[in-house]
Amino acid sequence: MRAILRSLFVVCLLATACAGASPGPAVAQEQALEIRSASQPFKIDDPSAKTVGRLVWRGGIMMTANSRHFGGWSDLHVSPDGKTLTSISDEGAWLTAAVEYDGEANLIGLSNARIGQLHGLDGQLIASKAEADAEAMARQPDGSWLVAFERDHRLWRYRTLTATPTPVEGPAEIGRQPPNGGIEAMTALDDGRVIMISEEYSERAGTVVGWIGTPSTGGRYQWRSFSYATIPDFRPTAITRLPDGSYALLERAFDMVRGVRCRVMRFDANQLVAGGTVQAEELARLASPYAVDNLEGIAATRGPRGETLLWLISDDNFNPLQRNILLLFELAQ
Repeated sequence: MRAILRSLFVVCLLATACAGASPGPAVAQEQALEIRSASQPFKIDDPSAKTVGRLVWRGGIMMTANSRHFGGWSDLHVSPDGKTLTSISDEGAWLTAAVEYDGEANLIGLSNARIGQLHGLDGQLIASKAEADAEAMARQPDGSWLVAFERDHRLWRYRTLTATPTPVEGPAEIGRQPPNGGIEAMTALDDGRVIMISEEYSERAGTVVGWIGTPSTGGRYQWRSFSYATIPDFRPTAITRLPDGSYALLERAFDMVRGVRCRVMRFDANQLVAGGTVQAEELARLASPYAVDNLEGIAATRGPRGETLLWLISDDNFNPLQRNILLLFELAQ
């Protein structure tokens, strides 16, 4: 069995390397989407399990849909009331859907979904993988969206996800990032500041570079860098601000023997200082037999009892050996 699993991981790696051409052309136009949700087991070998680390299971779903463009979900936003989900993919698609719960406020599905394609600066739909690799998004105080792209590293602001964007000048180092290791973690604060962390760009061993963007004139930002401490194999893929003002992050690792592993991390806001180094604490580690896949998006809301909820979404790389999953956890006090 172990040999078979290793062979599957090899195939998975090869398919991932070729994933850019998998979905075909861009979504032709905005359209309704039927999402089929199946319950995602929390722990395959223990149906009674409910916790991992400091996270309490609140439901999960495996998602398929009636569109070949459904997948590759790279970041996540959930409205403060927990009713609406928005995501973007690394093929330049966007997704919106209503969130469905059971009688105990646990996640059971998505409905009323729509899918569309982001536009380029020329007003046309983005069609090529090199231009469409959206990896991070942040909802800004005015309701607009800031989107970070990889490969051609850049920031674009969208008034709505169906609008033509305007370019935003990023940090001076933005173009130094590895082609497939750019900004994957990004969030916006109520005062307009933007927090970003690169997946792979490093200026000091054991860290990757992050930036704090303070709004300036003309839609610009003043960028100041900080360091985010990493451990071997794991790199940040998403960040969100928690209701208490601290931050939660996702880190991901992958190899052919152990498969995908993810760490859910947290750090206090006072660590976020220009020139400083953020040392995050591990809340939980997700690896088989727990529910896990290529998790790349995180969001936080308050639940009906005032509890802190964490939402995680995966990028399936349009690979049949991977899945689009959406997971919901409660952060234990």
